[in-house]
Amino acid sequence: MVLLPKFDPIQSLQAISQHRVTVFCGSPTMYTMLLSSSEFEKCDLSSVRVCISGASSLSSQVQKRFIQAGVFLVEGYGLTEASPITHCTPIDTSINAVKIGSIGVPLPGTEARIVDLETGDKVLTVGKLGELSVRGPQVMRGYWQRLEETAQVLSDDGWLLTGDIAYVDKQGYFFIVNRKKDLIKYKDYSIYPRELEEILHKHPAVKLCTVIGKPDKLTGEVPKAFVVLKEDTKITNEELLEFTNSKIASYKAIKEIEICQKLPKTSADKI
Repeated sequence: MVLLPKFDPIQSLQAISQHRVTVFCGSPTMYTMLLSSSEFEKCDLSSVRVCISGASSLSSQVQKRFIQAGVFLVEGYGLTEASPITHCTPIDTSINAVKIGSIGVPLPGTEARIVDLETGDKVLTVGKLGELSVRGPQVMRGYWQRLEETAQVLSDDGWLLTGDIAYVDKQGYFFIVNRKKDLIKYKDYSIYPRELEEILHKHPAVKLCTVIGKPDKLTGEVPKAFVVLKEDTKITNEELLEFTNSKIASYKAIKEIEICQKLPKTSADKI
């Protein structure tokens, strides 16, 4: 096991090359920073058998770039209430068989299903958007001394409502669309921040980004983006707005972009 004092993209890439690391686990922000490093193209990453991403949603653009570089990068999924992992892409599949954007399949002994967003009682069919619900030996018994909060997310027969909007495909692979509580309510429309973040990530000048719902008296909320640009790049807010909003329906349009030097992150490099 190779331990570094803290995450640094250049030191991490050099350590992978030097120690012939076979497994690397990190957050989406870490993988974005690795791609942005000048060392990414220089370092020998051929020893890496698998990279696993967790903590938050992995950009499909980041995942594609790693796979194009010959690195098997897949996304796992979990939450504190499930101790914490419930899903991951099987790592014994071909790199060409990776389903971009999928969190994979339930772990052995774990059940998963998609239920309706309103009541959480109706199980939805393949391809339908709803809330991801899981059951297994790793799921908590409840929140300590909080019976009311427990009853809101945990059924009597052990099904846990995760708070994530998702769907499952015909092969049993699950896809997270967005956090239920992060959903932006614009007039009578629902807007998924992740969809807008995916588009922003496609711009070559964007290093990191996040989209939130900004309170608005007339419409309820409007999408606002915070963006960190790559070094030695320049672009105006108007150009970024045009780039993003030209690719989506008008009601989803980002109304404001704020370019920042950095974004606040947790100790796990989660924005």
